[in-house]
Amino acid sequence: MDLFNNGVLVGEPITNFQARLLFLDSSYISTGVEGELLTEMQRKTLRNHCLVWAGLLAIFSLALYAGGFWYMTWIYARINQTLRIVMMERAEHLSLKYHNDARTGDAMYRIYQDSATITNVFLVLVLSPTRAVLWLLFAIVVITGFNPLLGLVCLLTSIPIVYLFYILTPAIRRWSRRARRTNSDLTSRVQEVFTGIKIIKSSRAEKQVLDRFISDSKNALDAAFHLRLRIAALQVGVTVALMMATLVMQYFMANWTITEQATYLGGTVAIVGFVIWNLGAYQAASAQSNNILRNLRDLVDYWGVGQDLIIGLKRAFFLLDLEPEVKEIVEPAAFPAIVQKIAWHEVNFSYNASLQRILKNINLVSEVGTITAIVGSTGTGKSTLMSLLLRLYDPDKGVVMINDTDISQLSITELRKNVAIALQKNILFTRTIAENIAFGFPEKTREEITAAARVACAHDFIIEMDRGYDTELGERGSKLSSGQRQRLSIARAILRGTPILILDEPTASLDAVTEHEVLSNLRDWGKNRVVFLVTHRLSTIRTADQIAFMENGTIRELGSHKELMNRENGHYRGFVETEIDGASNPAN
Repeated sequence: MDLFNNGVLVGEPITNFQARLLFLDSSYISTGVEGELLTEMQRKTLRNHCLVWAGLLAIFSLALYAGGFWYMTWIYARINQTLRIVMMERAEHLSLKYHNDARTGDAMYRIYQDSATITNVFLVLVLSPTRAVLWLLFAIVVITGFNPLLGLVCLLTSIPIVYLFYILTPAIRRWSRRARRTNSDLTSRVQEVFTGIKIIKSSRAEKQVLDRFISDSKNALDAAFHLRLRIAALQVGVTVALMMATLVMQYFMANWTITEQATYLGGTVAIVGFVIWNLGAYQAASAQSNNILRNLRDLVDYWGVGQDLIIGLKRAFFLLDLEPEVKEIVEPAAFPAIVQKIAWHEVNFSYNASLQRILKNINLVSEVGTITAIVGSTGTGKSTLMSLLLRLYDPDKGVVMINDTDISQLSITELRKNVAIALQKNILFTRTIAENIAFGFPEKTREEITAAARVACAHDFIIEMDRGYDTELGERGSKLSSGQRQRLSIARAILRGTPILILDEPTASLDAVTEHEVLSNLRDWGKNRVVFLVTHRLSTIRTADQIAFMENGTIRELGSHKELMNRENGHYRGFVETEIDGASNPAN
């Protein structure tokens, strides 16, 4: 009796076709020549080769996928990182006019959150939509090949879908913009709370601050809800239209299948593959209608997310599109080797063209080796006058000059390199005392740091601390008193050794003895420099060589303390007498 294995008579030669059928059977593997069988060794060799090549292919595919994933992730991260750096650089170079009106939290949100949208732009706005559109068009072409009536149904369905996109897209963008704005407001609120936490606690205003935070958080939540609601409305509307179209197409396809009608292009175009409508044609056409439904719904998702990405990118590029009002000159003049005088000539300035001028027709000259006190009540433009010298702003009219050179013709970097400023609001960092004094100038030696601290009368209290100049300060210098922080701020300005020094209320937190010592040291230190004191503390004013008394944005009087006090009914004299009277009668 003949023995069969998978339909082949054992012992008889096999054909190539039969060999293919027996390929998985280890007892029969053909060499490809009729009548020849592989030996046991050849079978093992062939199997091993297949396993090796399969393993190499798997490793290559895994490496390709992992490498591609790592590459794309790295590219996305680099793009985002580069954008953030450029945004921060642009924000730093914008004039104070912008920063005066903008909230810090808004800039933080733009740089950190809005910039992150760029990593999804290629995927959400280019790659995924393109793939979905191509598959959608392919499905429409195939289903039209079955019967043009189905293509007509798709065309008619596109009319309400396009209309839904038309009426809901502006709302999606509007709420996306509002959602991002309210989230930036929330970020600003958080930043303000933690910046002023001491004031909040001391004023027992925790509940008031929390209520404001809850309100901002609710606004952000409401905006996000309305954004998602509009996107969901678009998705539901498109889905309903597509389902109705699908029902209509299913009705036609079922009838054609029952009556076995001929397909439109089945006999001539292989893409359809069916000459008449039968169960196979019905299933194939239904699959294409499902593809249309799925890809169009994907497009709706990409569209909704894409609108939010576009708004985020617009907010991110807002900083990049802003042009700084104070611009660097292309070919700057050399900064004077020796500063002999600083002068303001007919200077006018306002923060906004529609607002009242802050400075009006300012004329002032300060010689080297002198101390000029800028005096006046709050809001008269004292600090703004000094800001013009640093080119934090540019005057609307008039010029600020160093020697005979307009500072607008100098390099901004060189100008600020030669001007040091100590502000009343002392900014210290969570570093050592020495690092705080030498902030921005790490090359300064310990001897130079110590010398600057001595001029500022800070050396004595520093060496009394546990680790002296290496003592770590708390956040914002919380371990120090206000007077100690102020002296470190003065030391930082002195360490720079610039020919121009601006001290904004330099002794406001100092006692009378320390104030006198600091001012005496500053006079000796500033013999070859131009020093400005922005103050209305009388003990500080008296040490100045000249006093510029400002009122309503103008310099009303100019002269020494003695000269101005000798003027009957003088503006400065009236200011001093009012200050003295207020100090002697605090109850009034």
